[in-house]
Amino acid sequence: MMEAEPPFSGAASRITPLAFPKGMKKMCELCQRIAHVQCTKCRVTFYCDAEHQRADWVGIHQRICQFLIPIRNPALVCCPETQFKKAELIEICRLVAQSKLSEGKHQEALPAAQFCLSCSIDVHGPRTVQLVPAYLLLAEANMGLSNLVLVSDLLSQAQWYVLKNPDCGLAVHQQLHRSLGRLHAATGNLEASLHDFATDIYYASEEFGLDSTVTCGGYFLMAGVFAKQGKMPIARSLYSQVAHMWHTRLTKLVEDHIQNVDHPDELLDSTYDKAQRVEVDVMLRTVLETDQKDSSQIALVAHCLAMLWFLGGEYVKALGFGSTALQASQLIPNHDLTEPIRGLLQLVHSVHTDPHPGSV
Repeated sequence: MMEAEPPFSGAASRITPLAFPKGMKKMCELCQRIAHVQCTKCRVTFYCDAEHQRADWVGIHQRICQFLIPIRNPALVCCPETQFKKAELIEICRLVAQSKLSEGKHQEALPAAQFCLSCSIDVHGPRTVQLVPAYLLLAEANMGLSNLVLVSDLLSQAQWYVLKNPDCGLAVHQQLHRSLGRLHAATGNLEASLHDFATDIYYASEEFGLDSTVTCGGYFLMAGVFAKQGKMPIARSLYSQVAHMWHTRLTKLVEDHIQNVDHPDELLDSTYDKAQRVEVDVMLRTVLETDQKDSSQIALVAHCLAMLWFLGGEYVKALGFGSTALQASQLIPNHDLTEPIRGLLQLVHSVHTDPHPGSV
């Protein structure tokens, strides 16, 4: 489905300054320069030019345009209901930013992350630990755009808020150290990166459990650092742990899917959306490509990918990875995954009508 076009105040080629009363200049939603363009739907959002309007529309504004009308009404600014609506907007922006980041759309994630931060400041105040999630979203978006100096500033700010609030939740500590680990890895400070990822894993295991997918993500990132250091035996060991953790998780999800076959949408909606599946796919493909000579590892990871895309309803991908998994398992006599892989392939074939599935 094509995205709707942003509601311009006039033709982009004929942008003229908006007429504001003296002392009442409006500022661009994205860059805080003087605005020349107005959203004609909500009429309470302004931009310096058409390019920034388009960027904000694609990033977040089309999702929240009408929600902004009451919260930007001067007569309702201090109303408790307005604060509640702002809290709802924070959550919407957080979810949109996370989804776009999972898909690798870092530029599109920026407007949602920026609005999440500004709204968080309005609700919680300018110097509170509740701002940390928004700072981390902004940092991750800028990390993907290689704006590492800005990332360092954002994470320093977030770290300061956490240090000033020692009672903040374990999840906040975990997210902060994961972001710091990524920054240090990107700047080549690999020892600091390993320290932050180890701390990330500690907090993740305390908050979510040793076998959680959040903890698994920490192991995956740490493995990547060891690979950069050329310590491949350690990297392969961690990648193997990641593969086994995901195999356990996905096997359980497939079993639940089969048991809830009358309500598959409910199950899938409660597990992974498309953006999350893409993120897991990237992780597992990295593990798969690390050691192409280990048939047992190939069978395990390809089976994971087949289950992942079966759950996502992408049966061509599931069949492709399932076939790879079966071929690898058959190279090892009496491999314990051969029959489960065959069972999955039969299950996929039973719901897939294309007799000539393409390759992955």
